[in-house]
Amino acid sequence: MQNIKLSLLILLSILLFGTFGYMGIEGSSFLDGMYMTVITITTVGYAEVVPLHPVGKVFTMVLVLVGVSFVLYVFGKITEAVVEGGLRKAFGRINMDNKLAKVSGHYIVCGYGRIGRVICQSLHDDHRDFVVIENNPEEIKSLSTQGYLWVEGEAADDDVLIQAGIKRAKGLIAVVSSDAENVYITMTAKDLNHDLFVMGRSSGKKGADTKLLRAGADKVISPYYIGARQMANMVLRPTVIDFLDLTVHGALGLRLEELMVPESTSIANMTLMDSGIRKKYDLIVVAIKRQGENEMLFNPSHLTVIKPGDIIIVLGELDNIKRLEKEL
Repeated sequence: MQNIKLSLLILLSILLFGTFGYMGIEGSSFLDGMYMTVITITTVGYAEVVPLHPVGKVFTMVLVLVGVSFVLYVFGKITEAVVEGGLRKAFGRINMDNKLAKVSGHYIVCGYGRIGRVICQSLHDDHRDFVVIENNPEEIKSLSTQGYLWVEGEAADDDVLIQAGIKRAKGLIAVVSSDAENVYITMTAKDLNHDLFVMGRSSGKKGADTKLLRAGADKVISPYYIGARQMANMVLRPTVIDFLDLTVHGALGLRLEELMVPESTSIANMTLMDSGIRKKYDLIVVAIKRQGENEMLFNPSHLTVIKPGDIIIVLGELDNIKRLEKEL
């Protein structure tokens, strides 16, 4: 864009130079001077509207040599910018499509508004793969600048969700501004991938949560409700909230993380004491969520048996958590 602006400025300068040159040398009007300049630098060759004196002829020759060269340069730069921009866009789209075709075990974020931005930043900071679905051209530009994977279109459209890799995705977060759209997105997503974990944003209006759950959402969140609860807890229990924030975001070098226990792992059907989670990895098991149960077992004893399908919530250094995750 900068090259195009510079090229157009040069072209305008040549036109004005020629116009005022003919006005000064031959005494022509502004329009006649501009006409003479245009037919000269474009080599059109129409009849002269201003009789040329010797000095005028010399000026015309100089204008032809200089003007034509600059005009060719200007149009070359404009053509280069247009072609290069088109190619860059085309290759960028091809590169994006290739990445989308390979991504797996990722999250799909529907909507890149204020909430969507925070979600994407959190996923990015946690080194999680994700794809954003957005239909606003301005937001698409922002996504491209950030280097995120994105698909342009309506998030409730089957083809758009398939392009975003919904059949290979781990989860979907519907955070567009409309409850109705989030319900429709949830229904479509569950229809395409029944096993997909879907979280839907609710405005908090009456019946919104129920409709999302009926549509198939596994979890419904109202940002206003969560925000209000967080603010109340920060007033009532500021130290606890600070500690939780630090552990969740790893600011103290500690991380609170959840890990799934697969059937094939060596620690399955072992007690916590025998598993070596505390001794070998220096991690504290805060809670265990049994497969198929909603309730959690908090502060489990060292004799608690770890079963396949359990989700264990551990607290400790991030490096140690990663070591355990690899072991699992």
